[in-house]
Amino acid sequence: MEINLKNIAFDLDFHPSNQLVAAGLITGNLFVYRYAEDSEPQRVLKVRAHKESCRAVRFINEGRVILTGSPDCSILATDTETGSAVARLENSHEKAVNRVVNLTETTIASGGDEGCIKVWDTRQQSCCNSFQVHEEYITDMTFEPDSMKLLGTSGDGTLSVNNLRSNKVQTQSEFSEDEPLSIVIMKNGRKVICGTESGTMLLYSWGFFKDCSDRFTALSPNPVNALLKLDEERVIAGTENGLISLVGILPNRVIQPIAEHSEYPVERLAFSHDRKYLGSISHDSILKLWDIDSLLQDSGKKVEGKMADDSDDDDMDMDNDNILPKSSKGTKRKNNGGAQGLDTSGDFFADL
Repeated sequence: MEINLKNIAFDLDFHPSNQLVAAGLITGNLFVYRYAEDSEPQRVLKVRAHKESCRAVRFINEGRVILTGSPDCSILATDTETGSAVARLENSHEKAVNRVVNLTETTIASGGDEGCIKVWDTRQQSCCNSFQVHEEYITDMTFEPDSMKLLGTSGDGTLSVNNLRSNKVQTQSEFSEDEPLSIVIMKNGRKVICGTESGTMLLYSWGFFKDCSDRFTALSPNPVNALLKLDEERVIAGTENGLISLVGILPNRVIQPIAEHSEYPVERLAFSHDRKYLGSISHDSILKLWDIDSLLQDSGKKVEGKMADDSDDDDMDMDNDNILPKSSKGTKRKNNGGAQGLDTSGDFFADL
């Protein structure tokens, strides 16, 4: 299925239980579509969410509310059914809001272009913690619920591990000139994979985040903008050349191109709630819903990946509680929003 959004989209998310998909557009609009097998998707919601582009989109509260973030520094909560604004926090970050991810039933995290990661408590209706660990914009985040660790990647060339139990930055990787753009946790929490600006995928062993233990270079030189875990040994990668590929990280180390966006950069990937569909958005202004079973059955020719020597520490699960020094700045790919002060007194999560 294809949905012509008529403008570039920066993020998408699927409803956690219904057949709805939301997209945030460069125009600042939020679109929500209802999809079904053997029928054309229907737009059920259009909201002028932000004055500037809509970079981040997430369903929360069992899908009753949609959060959006923007370079205008605001985070908006929109009622999924009516499209009405539930609440808006005007100054959520000092600069553009770049990413929003779900943590628990009552908490979310946002990442801004100033390099700050913030955790928001929907019950207390406020920012409950802030990690000022990075020097450049937050490119991606992922959450490990068992250990309550929030991992973030940044345009400053580093990866951070933030402990939500102790409310402290647990560790930060050394600076890499290969800017990390995307991140997933693999191998039942023992491996972390980062897609980078050069197309190289960096592999970290859990607890040893100072430097990567391996590099997977077969996607080079195309930047890996999006990563989505299919299972504990395979990820789906969206790259700058428009390809969507199935990548066997451990142990197969092969690539299978499975879909494409006509050479336009793939921006984001997401699974539907039942994992029947893979959603992808690109600079071609098309939101595509791919049948996952068909993609896996009709995957293209395998391409052997090149991997450096593997120092796999699968049997180790150590935590390093030392905070490493901050690194030098990497190359920044996104423009900053206007700098504004944080105001946590706003009634942001009221009535959620």
